Order: sequence, then C-alpha cells, then structure tokens
Amino acid sequence: MMTIKEAIEKAAVLFKGSQVETPKMKARLLMQHVLKKPRQYLIVYDNKTITKKQQEIYFKCVEKIRSGVPIQHITHSQEFMKMNFFVNKDVLIPRQDTECLVEEVIDIAKRINAINILDLCTGSGIIAVSLAKFIEGSKITAVDISEKALDIAKRNAKENNVEDRIVFVKSDLFKGLPEGKKFDIIVSNPPYVKREIIKKLNKEVQKEPKIALDGGYDGLDFYRKIIPNAFEYLRTKGYLCLEIGYDQKDDVLDIFKDDIKYINVYSKKDLYDNDRIVCAKLG
Repeated sequence: MMTIKEAIEKAAVLFKGSQVETPKMKARLLMQHVLKKPRQYLIVYDNKTITKKQQEIYFKCVEKIRSGVPIQHITHSQEFMKMNFFVNKDVLIPRQDTECLVEEVIDIAKRINAINILDLCTGSGIIAVSLAKFIEGSKITAVDISEKALDIAKRNAKENNVEDRIVFVKSDLFKGLPEGKKFDIIVSNPPYVKREIIKKLNKEVQKEPKIALDGGYDGLDFYRKIIPNAFEYLRTKGYLCLEIGYDQKDDVLDIFKDDIKYINVYSKKDLYDNDRIVCAKLG
C-alpha cells in the first residue's frame, strides 16, 4: 500500500525518466483525477493511504502517459481562460497561447461594440465559449467541419452556461453559412502546422487529431482560404483576428498585403514572446 505522496513521487520519477514534460504537475493532476479530489485535498491528506484499486488505476494511467497519451485524454479536462473544458482525442487540446487571441478579440469587441462574432475552426469551442462568457450580449456563431468536435463544443458551451449564446454550424469554413450574413468580428485558430513537421512533434501532440494540426505543405493553407474570403462576411470596419505559428508572422502579413480590402494590419506576441496573432480591419 502507498500513500498519496509516495504514489505521486513515484509517478513523477517515472515521468521524468520518460522525458514527460512537467512530471510533478502531471503526477498530481492524475492523482486528483483518480481520487476525484481537489488539489487542496492532496496537500492536506498527502500521508493518507490509497486503496489497492486506486493504486492500480493510477499507475495504469501513468503508463499511458509514459507511452505518449496526453494527460488531458485521460482526465478529459483542460483549463482555459479560468474555465474548465472537456476534451478528448477528437479535438485539439487548448493551449494557453490562444488566450492571447481571445483577450485581443474581447478588447476589440468592447471598443467597437461588437455583438455578432464568427469563430472558424472552433474545435472544442474554447474561443466561442470564452467570448460568449466575457462579451456581454454577444452572439457567437461557431463553425467546424468535424461533427465530433461540434458535439464537444456544444457540451462545453452547456457546461459553462453559454449554450443559449452560441449557434453551432457544421461547415467547411464559410461554405455552410447563410448568404448575406455579416459579422462584426471573425476569429480563427486554424490548423497551421507544416505537414512534414507533424511527424516530428512530440509523442503527446502525435495523439491529437491531424485534421486540427495540418496546415498544408507550408502551414498556410487556411490563411490563404480565410483572408481573401472573410471580407464577404465582415461588416465594414469589422475585424479579422487569427492565431498563427510562432514563425509565420511575415508570411501571414504578406497574405494580408496582397489583399487591399484590409487596413491597420498588426501582430501581437504571446506570454512567451512568440508572435502569436495577426489582426486586420476591413477598410
């Protein structure tokens, strides 16, 4: 029999030996999941003995993570914008980097009194749900080509009490939207990883859906589709806001420069000082 503390320490050592990132944190989060207890419980009762069954379940999960399964695919949970989101193998795991994009859209929306917002490639719905939560009176349209992703996004909208503010549409980008529909802001975190790079990413990312990662040969396929077509769905003076890969700023800015309909094009960095978003105003 082991105590909570002993099990977590053993798991952290195993994770470290398998080059799992943030081993101590993952060992703790996994224990919280197995015991269905908050972090505070683990701190207060770290010398409490876990049952043989709990120990068995815990170390089975440890082995899954060592083999490359993301912990979020086990706990089905990821925090984003201080909210909890359900995730599984059918959607990209939310990254903190994307909070930079959400915060910028919130700022723009408050500045221009934006109400109608379109979220392309919504995935787990983190952007749509966050915007609905933080922009008063907003009406969000969330689009994805994957039915499974939309099911998860709907679940996250319901669990965060904004399901009445979001309309979900199964569509390949703009194709399924009603003709003549206009938005104040269009936002997207599209697939942007270069195709040949995907197979070189770490084991955990390899377990995520390729459809949510693959941006084509040079990673720019979706920008070439979104930027020239977004104007038809934007109100005059509306904004297009896009997440980008850390090394894609110049390429995405070039795509915008080729389209004279946009003005005031600018980029911003994330918390790790990587170029992370590009935004533009429709002239």
